[in-house]
Amino acid sequence: MRRRRISAVALAAAALVAGTGAVSTAAGQAAQPAAGPSPKPTPSATPSPTATQSDGTLQILTYRGYAEYGGVSPKANWVGSFEKETGCRLARVDTVRTAEEMERAVAAAERPYDLISAGPALAGDLITRKLVQPIDPAKVSGYDDLDERFRDMVKVSGKVYGVPFLWGYHEFIYDAARVKGASMSQVFASDRAALRDTPLTIADAALTDATVKDPYELSQEQLDRAMALLGQQKGRTYWRKPIDLIKGFATGSLDYAQATPYYRLLLQKAGKPVRTVGAKAATGWLDSWMLGANLPDTTCAYRWLTWMTAADAQRDAAAWVGLAPANDKACKGRAKSICDLYGADDPKRLDRIAFAVRPPGGCRGEDGECTDYAVWGKRWAELAE
Repeated sequence: MRRRRISAVALAAAALVAGTGAVSTAAGQAAQPAAGPSPKPTPSATPSPTATQSDGTLQILTYRGYAEYGGVSPKANWVGSFEKETGCRLARVDTVRTAEEMERAVAAAERPYDLISAGPALAGDLITRKLVQPIDPAKVSGYDDLDERFRDMVKVSGKVYGVPFLWGYHEFIYDAARVKGASMSQVFASDRAALRDTPLTIADAALTDATVKDPYELSQEQLDRAMALLGQQKGRTYWRKPIDLIKGFATGSLDYAQATPYYRLLLQKAGKPVRTVGAKAATGWLDSWMLGANLPDTTCAYRWLTWMTAADAQRDAAAWVGLAPANDKACKGRAKSICDLYGADDPKRLDRIAFAVRPPGGCRGEDGECTDYAVWGKRWAELAE
């Protein structure tokens, strides 16, 4: 048993150092992703707030592991290749771990970012606040190579607001050595379960409600029932860093957890008897690259969007981060196992995933007006405090 614990923790540490790890993030997703350290850009110091793309530089906000310079591993250096081949330079790359950190970075920015790799919750807010602008797909070479399902997710009122990049979904896992069979009701009733620390986890609880057709469009009554389910255990763990999730299983402190298929695979390779809880549906998310508003020159920004659309860049990022690429042509070589893990070429599995949107408010549910994201955030803060 001791050998298994050491191997699992070591594997988690290796993932952390390598920069791998999903989340949204996520959950938008979430969620969102990457547990590893992100190296600083190699060229120069942070530019002054007055720097613009007119001098060939870009300022980017993204998740850790999404814009790699080769500082952690020479295998992860698609940014260096971009700069060499396009003549554009990433003068500043600000990286975050969670969607909440990304939202705070946007609010604190002295000037708008040229590009942001936003998950669904933040993307909706950026569009509403006009902090990003529509993208012209004709200026993004290879845009049509992206899966149509994901291209539809970045459209608002017929306009394209993002270039689909990486995606994932949540599943619930359990330690088969400690739990003999598992159900979703057991997960939510246990004080030895870990859930993602994000308001969008409310959607996972809502999926257990037979009256819910869309887990992101909840009436007040449906939201109340989801919160009651989540509130059964006051001592539950809410995780932000994937390494905490892996250590929980490695040390035996967790029986259940909300995770991604990638982290289930890590635990299984480490010798932990982790299995998936059966469920009819799952929640997922898409991270996409968005173009900042009011930019004086978008030449280099569109070069970056084209670069990150290509199969090579998405293949490298998918293999590095542990999320699936939006470009199906990337599902070869080192990213094939990731695509297989998420069922990227399995329409039936994808149909089971409820991909996240920012709970809109103003929609009309069967039982009344839908609750908006601000309400979700407030209720979640009360639950997880």
